[in-house]
Amino acid sequence: MTLETLSNEQILERLRQENPWWSTGKIDEDYSQMQRRLYFDLFYPLVEDLSIKRAVILMGPRRVGKTVMIFHTIEELLKNGVSPHQIAYISVENPFYNKMALEQLFKNCMKATGQTSPKSWYVFFDEVQYLKDWEVHLKSLVDSYPHTKFVASGSAAAALKLKSNESGAGRFTDFMLPPLTFNEYIHLLKLHHLIIPSQVEWAGTSIHFFSSTNIAMLNEHFLKYINYGGYPEIIFSEKMQSNPSRFIKSDIIDKVLLRDLPSLYGIQDVQELNSLFTSIAYNSGQEFSLESLSRNSGGVEKNTIKRYIQYLEAAYLIKIIHRIDHNSKKFSRANYFKIYLTNPSLRSALFAPMQATDKLMGAMVETAIYAQWLQREWFQPWYARWTQGRFQGEVDMVELSPQNFKPVWALEIKWSNRAYENPGELKSLLSFCETNKLKSALVTTLDKEGSKEMRELKIHFLPSALYAYTIGRNTILQKQKRS
Repeated sequence: MTLETLSNEQILERLRQENPWWSTGKIDEDYSQMQRRLYFDLFYPLVEDLSIKRAVILMGPRRVGKTVMIFHTIEELLKNGVSPHQIAYISVENPFYNKMALEQLFKNCMKATGQTSPKSWYVFFDEVQYLKDWEVHLKSLVDSYPHTKFVASGSAAAALKLKSNESGAGRFTDFMLPPLTFNEYIHLLKLHHLIIPSQVEWAGTSIHFFSSTNIAMLNEHFLKYINYGGYPEIIFSEKMQSNPSRFIKSDIIDKVLLRDLPSLYGIQDVQELNSLFTSIAYNSGQEFSLESLSRNSGGVEKNTIKRYIQYLEAAYLIKIIHRIDHNSKKFSRANYFKIYLTNPSLRSALFAPMQATDKLMGAMVETAIYAQWLQREWFQPWYARWTQGRFQGEVDMVELSPQNFKPVWALEIKWSNRAYENPGELKSLLSFCETNKLKSALVTTLDKEGSKEMRELKIHFLPSALYAYTIGRNTILQKQKRS
């Protein structure tokens, strides 16, 4: 029996279907009607500039909107006068293009549009990780077609980052699209009426913060953000929110844990990896040690646990935060550390959506606030924990100066108003700030805001939801200044 193969005309017809602007001049309405992520304004200039002879690698966790951002980029290129016949989108995972080299795919696009010159094209390869040795193919394209902009995207963030670093030096520019910040959640759902500007006096300087016209409603949305808000698609769908296990766990977590990481790192026992991640997700924000993780996982070797943690961090599922002591000194051996999910809604997918009064809600609020800070790749947070006699102290987040490693500020994260009403109970924070000569500190609350003085320390109180919004918003602004 002779096996049928796809004809060249069938491949060209498939490319025409994937690129409707070749005939209509527009992207599909489904994409054009979607709100753009705030990260779009950072991504688009990297693509548009043909003078920089580098491919752009758009990476990030699954379901954060990479493909949608590509189509929004195509829409903007069309709006800015780029010929629709010089823009190509190719979903590399499509079986029509099975094992086809990237250069051949590009040549087929030129053939399908009747173009003869490769100059001034914008070519988008989506889900590029499905092509073996994609990084070698892409590097060759950048060298062979210096007047063409190539963009490759993929959901296997760990794999893309590894391959990009190995082969793309001087040829690739990486762009990480993270899960939604709370600021982006507010933006996409058009809830700006809940936010009003305000200011906080911090160390003699006015700092831009935000207040709310309705903190109760904002807190309701903050809870939804914690449960579902990392993914643009899910915040608009009540059906998906009703069954996050089906729409998040199976499509996002399982594919990373059961397929991406095992194939990349040669992991044999995927059950060990899955069990470890499940334990970390349930206890996000808690302090761990390799010994405790090994013990709780049924005796998996500590070196194996350490490798698994590195893999999960490379896949942008978790983040390790290291510890300092009462005097802000780092420990010579990192025996203890905290682990946070990079996206709090991963937890609700594995277990169940949180309620505002749940026992572990405080830990997930802490995870959500860390998730905002983790989008600043230049920022390294720490936490402080120490024992002095009978007194055990802890501060949730500390920034250390990169110059002298002294604390710049300290933050305590709460999901209640108790500290606001009884600031004297903040013994750990007061002791840490006094020891390290800090004059100001910030404490989050459920819905109270204001400032109080305790033992020459000015404590600023701000609702957790507003603090999360502020950090996310300021992160985008700072990224724009740095770009």
